[in-house]
This record gives sequence, structure tokens and C-alpha cells, in this order.
Amino acid sequence: MGHRLSKIYTRTGDAGTTGLGDGNRTDKDSARVEAYGTTDELNSVIGTIIAGGVEEPLHSQLTDIQHDLFDLGGELCIPGHTAIQAERVATLEQWLDQHNETLPALKEFILPGGTPAAAACHVARTVCRRAERRVVTLAREEAVNPEAIRYLNRLSDLLFVMARRINADHGIADILWQRDRGTGN
Repeated sequence: MGHRLSKIYTRTGDAGTTGLGDGNRTDKDSARVEAYGTTDELNSVIGTIIAGGVEEPLHSQLTDIQHDLFDLGGELCIPGHTAIQAERVATLEQWLDQHNETLPALKEFILPGGTPAAAACHVARTVCRRAERRVVTLAREEAVNPEAIRYLNRLSDLLFVMARRINADHGIADILWQRDRGTGN
């Protein structure tokens, strides 16, 4: 494969535009760039979860997700390109079911937190929801692979369950949101 990034700066973006994967240029704040930029941000947050130390199978699953997100970023960077398939969404659903099956049922919202890795999963979940919103915005303007939206939707659910799983594995109970705390009701 040669040297793909032999020169990091090109100065071509100094006027506020960036090159897409198909060679066209667009504004750096376009819906497309927002979508793949937020997907890249999500990938970085997941990297912090892994760097903080998580056990198997979470480590391998999160690494697989990072590869998927890189593929999704490429898909979003190249108009008309498709990389995320329904099988990847199904895989997320399998992992979700596996991690969730032994967790206690929730009757209230929970507060983000617990271990550093679980807290980072909650940050990743919120960035994932933002990435999903950015892709939905792009889909209003241009054709977008519907599996991309499904993938991000399912991934945010998985990150929530992974946060709960990490805390449970460390003996940390969910902190339930208290609806009427401090209101005198």
C-alpha cells in the first residue's frame, strides 16, 4: 500500500473547505463533514475507553466498533459509497443482548458515572447520539445508507449497556435518577 499520508498539511483547507473522498470539495461545516467529523470524534472517545483498560470481550468488541466507525466515516466522506451493512447492526444487537441479559431491569433513568471506563462509555453514548443526529441531518439533504443510521442508533444503546456491564462487573450499582430530589415535593 505505499505512503498514503506522506505530507500531513496541504494548505488546501485554509479557505474553509475540505476534500471529500470522491475528490470534490465542500465547506468544512457542511452537514456531510459534520456527520463524518462527529463519527471520528466518537471513534476517539471509544479509544479512550479502550486505553483506560477494559476486559474481554468488551476490548475486542470496542476495537471492532472502532473499525466499523472508520468504515462509516469513509462511507460518509465519499458520497454514494456504502460500507456499513445490516450484518454489522445485527452484531451490535447480539452483543447488546449478551451484555444486558444478566443486568437488573431498569425502572428509572440512571446517572452517568461509576468506573472511569463506564463514565467514558456514557460520554461515547452521548457523542454517538450526536453523530446519529448529524447523519439524520445529512440524510435530509442527500442520500444516506439507512444502515448507517441504524448502526449509530444501536451503538448508542450498546454503549449504555456496556457502561452498566462495566460497573456491574466492578460491583458498582447503577445510581438511579431521583425525580423529586430537592424540590420539596
